[in-house]
Amino acid sequence: MKGISLAIVSALFAFSAIAQEVKNPVSAQVMEEIYHEVKTPYKYGLVMVPADNDHKMDCPTVFKEGKYWYMTYLIYSGRGYETWLAKSKDLLKWENQGKLMSFEDKGNWDDNQKAGYNALQSTDWGGTYKLGQFDGKYWMSYFGGKEKGYETEPLSIGMAYSTRKPSVVQEWTRLSQPVLTSADADVSWWDNRNKLFKSTVIEDKQKLTGHRFVMYYNAVGDSLVNNKKTRWYERIGMAVSDDMKQWKRFGRNPVVHHPVGITGDGVIQKINGTWVMFYFGAFWQDRQGAFNRFAASKDLVNWTDWQGENLIQSSEKYDELYAHKSFVLKHKGIVYHFYCAVNKKEQRGIAVATSKDLGKSSLNFVGSN
Repeated sequence: MKGISLAIVSALFAFSAIAQEVKNPVSAQVMEEIYHEVKTPYKYGLVMVPADNDHKMDCPTVFKEGKYWYMTYLIYSGRGYETWLAKSKDLLKWENQGKLMSFEDKGNWDDNQKAGYNALQSTDWGGTYKLGQFDGKYWMSYFGGKEKGYETEPLSIGMAYSTRKPSVVQEWTRLSQPVLTSADADVSWWDNRNKLFKSTVIEDKQKLTGHRFVMYYNAVGDSLVNNKKTRWYERIGMAVSDDMKQWKRFGRNPVVHHPVGITGDGVIQKINGTWVMFYFGAFWQDRQGAFNRFAASKDLVNWTDWQGENLIQSSEKYDELYAHKSFVLKHKGIVYHFYCAVNKKEQRGIAVATSKDLGKSSLNFVGSN
């Protein structure tokens, strides 16, 4: 009987930690309106691919400066992640420009992993998509690590900055120590397993959280003590700051999460007065593979999850294994949904789907027909 009781208690704990009632929910009507505003049924195809099969391309972040669009993205080699920059006139044809954060051999905490994401971008849907400044600097959050290999722990979140325009190829200056780690005093049950991943930092001009800057990040944690099965699950939570250097966690629980698998890589836009978080899911109980979805909020803290169809999912040869990791924008009436496309050979590149049929890309992975 004691064993049964403990099992029941453990199950109830897990359920209460995962299935929390949404406060201040966004209405079903508004959620439906957002879905129809952002959906992109036309897959244009690949827009960026690696030059060879020894590298993998990942995690697009798109911003605008002047008449050009720019994309920061990640390249994974067997050693780890580096951050790169590309340029485009039309959001469809892209040219690589060079590296922004590179490998080092200096004994630093982030020598072999530097996966960067531009911060303080305008969140206005259909707006300028420019990057903002604070303290005379442009900012980039990133997850870093000292170990070689594919997302080898420990991984922590750092901050980098530049006084030069972010469209310029340059090595960004990094703070000497991470701003969030799994060893912090305020670490919680959902981000305590040595792996903190993608982060998105926005300015909260209304100070809905009581702070100027908000970070959404996904991490790995234990939902139950000694429950090895859950240790790779990822969930999205929050941190806040007033100076971009000192960060503290906001709340004890994640804000967007699911009972099984990955919920990650949130990116924020504000659509008709409602905050929208585009994110990806993977390996859920009720859905196969990896796919892109969204949640919505009135206050940046409480998020209502979309219950309908995926925004992006596998359907083409170039994305038949995974279609995930969003960056969504609207320009001149057309919605562009950039995502990471992975085929069954595990070749990995950047693809885009649109709200209007813009034709088909002729770009393919190396060795593909």
